[in-house]
Amino acid sequence: MKKLIITFLTLFLIFPSIAYGQTTYTVQPGDSMWKISVRFQVGLSELIRANPQIKNPALIYPNQKLTIPQISEKNVEAQVVQLVNQERAKAGLKPLTHNWELSRIARYKSMDMRDRGYFSHDSPTYGSPFTMINSFGIRYRAAGENIAQGQATPQAVVTAWMNSPGHRANILSTSFTEIGVGYAAGGSGRHYWTQMFIKR
Repeated sequence: MKKLIITFLTLFLIFPSIAYGQTTYTVQPGDSMWKISVRFQVGLSELIRANPQIKNPALIYPNQKLTIPQISEKNVEAQVVQLVNQERAKAGLKPLTHNWELSRIARYKSMDMRDRGYFSHDSPTYGSPFTMINSFGIRYRAAGENIAQGQATPQAVVTAWMNSPGHRANILSTSFTEIGVGYAAGGSGRHYWTQMFIKR
């Protein structure tokens, strides 16, 4: 199994925190919490946590109303993916597929760095990026991670990564086919970014 970890960047700028919202979904025949979580690209645990009225998540019924958490960070994360694929196109490379489950893991990593006050590939909560990806149930043949702290916008963080040889190598690697991006605002670093790359 090929494993790559690349170094990190720090640049402090100011950017407002992103808020969470929610929407309501009416359960349809044949639905399960898992199917709904996949349809709306939110983690099953987040969906269950947003619906404490459901006493047994394995039993839901048509016409029940569920709260679907809307994660606003997804917008800036998707912009990073788009910018990465623009850089790959300039280099004559195929685009990376945006993997929402990998983005969820990357978001947890960014939140963990913010909440626990560290900046490192190795998390005191989740361990290495490879251990973390595996623990969330994603299997891969190759994996890598870029992290950054302080950049206020998707363009700023991608520019910073592209100006760093190690990070650029991950972004332009032919060893990866999928990408996840996680963003968290706040904490002493103000903005935390994680890119996770895999090839299955």
